[in-house]
Amino acid sequence: MTDRTIERVIDSVATSDGAGVKLRRSVGASQFLRHDPFLMLDEFYSDNPDDYIAGFPSHPHRGFETVTYMLDGHMRHEDSVGNRGDLGPGDVQWMSAARGIIHSEMPQQTEGRMRGFQLWINLPAKEKMNDPAYRDIPSSDIPNVELDDGGQARVIAGTLVQASGETQGPVQAVTTDPLYLDVHLPAGTMFETPITNGYNGFLYLYEGDATVGEDGQALKRRTAGLLSDGDTLRVRAGGSEARFLLLAGKPLKESVVQYGPFVMNTREEIEQAVQDYQSGKLTLTKSEAQRLKVFPAT
Repeated sequence: MTDRTIERVIDSVATSDGAGVKLRRSVGASQFLRHDPFLMLDEFYSDNPDDYIAGFPSHPHRGFETVTYMLDGHMRHEDSVGNRGDLGPGDVQWMSAARGIIHSEMPQQTEGRMRGFQLWINLPAKEKMNDPAYRDIPSSDIPNVELDDGGQARVIAGTLVQASGETQGPVQAVTTDPLYLDVHLPAGTMFETPITNGYNGFLYLYEGDATVGEDGQALKRRTAGLLSDGDTLRVRAGGSEARFLLLAGKPLKESVVQYGPFVMNTREEIEQAVQDYQSGKLTLTKSEAQRLKVFPAT
């Protein structure tokens, strides 16, 4: 058994995106801060509507998946083939942009707290030009598991393995085989789980304080701790409740060329994506989507 330890720490940095939504970006803050297959992690958190009210108006994507996880607030999303839905507390939107999608995410509140995360996961070259796919996952469909040593974990993707048994999340059969957990630990308690050898993983601590591994490496709040290889992860909460995301996945080991919302393997493919967007060929038409039944009915 080999413990995973913190190999590198990425501090989150304040930035803004969309029409001025204030957020903090850790993984993906620069092209040197990705963690294959993970491209980016943003945390948005504010009680001030001026920080989020402008939202994320229509914008394109190609070549990767976006995962939006809401903790607090109400966000409405729409896409270029007519799908729409509402994300509330605990809900997840898992979208594979693939060959292209244009969508928007707009707050449906004028006051109160807006809090959540958006994760970008790369797609392999062979899947980048597939038809897009998308699903809304209501909070009620996400298992909330009592942990063996205290605390809880929400299993969004992959399988949580404990001594007491296994729990599968609603998202399975993705090429990168992602594990996505939201873990809540009372002060002083330990969380332990196996992670597949060779998979890249990281923690993002968003509340409290915690240490990782037998050596007790401290992870600061609002930082991403990139994990070494190994088959076991141990995290202990400090003097207060710790809340963190655990992400792990199979690395693609492919070249990454990114231009804003387009993530491909070569510069030529990026140029083609820009041309397709400018000419209106980036995404499926509504009739194509209906014929192929790519998206669920709304």
